[in-house]
Amino acid sequence: MAALRVAQIFPGTVAEAERCWYDTDRWPRWVDGLDRVISVDPGWPGAGAAVAWESGPAGRGRVTERVLVHEPLRGQTLAVTDGSIEGEQTVTFTPDDDGVEVSLALEYRFRRRSLGMRIIDPLFIRRPMMISLRATVARFGAELEASRESRSA
Repeated sequence: MAALRVAQIFPGTVAEAERCWYDTDRWPRWVDGLDRVISVDPGWPGAGAAVAWESGPAGRGRVTERVLVHEPLRGQTLAVTDGSIEGEQTVTFTPDDDGVEVSLALEYRFRRRSLGMRIIDPLFIRRPMMISLRATVARFGAELEASRESRSA
């Protein structure tokens, strides 16, 4: 299973970051590749709830994220599935002297395994996935700042 992780520190509190992260109405503004949220189960972001979303034309297609673990003010682990991969994605929120550290990790495997995928993954897939995770976290930081500004206005 391949593993990727990105982390960044943003101004704000864990509670503010968590509130913004779990607000699926905001996802199209910061989740890389997301075109629209299709459905959100009642109980989101709690364990057992799921969100389904679709990417743009050149993206991952339909993605389903089902909550495996949700620890309020700590983070969440999801089972993630799309047409090509399945795995686990974990977001954590950690207090920091400068605000809140947001860490996003993805462990994935290909749904159809082959020798060719072992060669293709590190050369052509892992790097774009890492770029996508970085973009998601960076855009989330901008959305968190916008959320904080609108709450203080």
